[in-house]
Amino acid sequence: MPVIIDPSDAKSLAVRALENVGVSSSNATSVANALVQAEIDGQPSHGLSRLSAYVEQVKVGKVIGDATPKISTSKPGVCQVNAELGFAFPAMDKLVTLLPAMARAQGIALGAVYRSHHFGQAGFHAERIAKQGCIAMVFSNSPSAIAPWGGHRPLFGTNPIAFACPRDEVPPLVIDMSLSKVARGKVLLARKKGKAIPDDWAIDEYGTPTTCPNAAVKGSMLPIGDAKGAALALMVEVLSASLTGALYGFEASSFFDTDGEPPAIGHAVIAIDPNVTGTHFSERLEHLFREMTDQEDVRLPGEKRLLRREAVLSQGLELIDSLYEELVDLANS
Repeated sequence: MPVIIDPSDAKSLAVRALENVGVSSSNATSVANALVQAEIDGQPSHGLSRLSAYVEQVKVGKVIGDATPKISTSKPGVCQVNAELGFAFPAMDKLVTLLPAMARAQGIALGAVYRSHHFGQAGFHAERIAKQGCIAMVFSNSPSAIAPWGGHRPLFGTNPIAFACPRDEVPPLVIDMSLSKVARGKVLLARKKGKAIPDDWAIDEYGTPTTCPNAAVKGSMLPIGDAKGAALALMVEVLSASLTGALYGFEASSFFDTDGEPPAIGHAVIAIDPNVTGTHFSERLEHLFREMTDQEDVRLPGEKRLLRREAVLSQGLELIDSLYEELVDLANS
């Protein structure tokens, strides 16, 4: 049976679980905030199911639980963050705080994070920048999961992209996607539950479509849009690793187990002042949205997410019983 829990209680349990293995209080809070928000937003593959892997990786030093991100500004519009092989979320929190002011001062600002880890929902970071009045574009690479088009050996990660822009008096528009047909976390979640996956999500190590999550993990996720999606994955790899100095997906270890060195991947974030061109951005934006939604059955991206947030606020957060029990066990261990 599902368990209904207040999101603040879920955060407290996650913080305790992390602090139990030596994660600093501030880092534990940053991680817990992101994981619980993913659950609230209906993205459980980026949510609390990740916690047990995080805890185990801290225990063996694959993630440095008390790492403090180091910030440098090589140019007025560029902020570089060394995540110091710790969790990505504290490093991204720094960028979310710093980039909007830099963008307002310069018109546009770039944030580059390296020596990092899984950063969860890309849209979580983009939305927070948009709430401060800036357009945001967020990119990350990840351990190899997608083969170049025509191949079958994974080189690129699922490499998420997010875009967010501010709106007057209503929540920002947020577009968030990974470049595989589905997030790889959904395959791992299916494996954990012992369920099959659709045959258009992945190929096995020989290049054959598969419904077996174990075979999919050994093979390659399929990109959205076929060759076009594989090209986008390459673009994100360049922005997130070549530009930042992080490891490529094929060099990085898994986010999900304790094997190998820290993944040390990268993220690139661009913040833009929407008023820098003097084009009445807000008015033009809403004109576009009205034209879209005047068509029957057209919704803006993210509307379901906002409705779900309202439901969780009034009814509580629903977790499957096994996940709740795992969360409690980790908090009390």
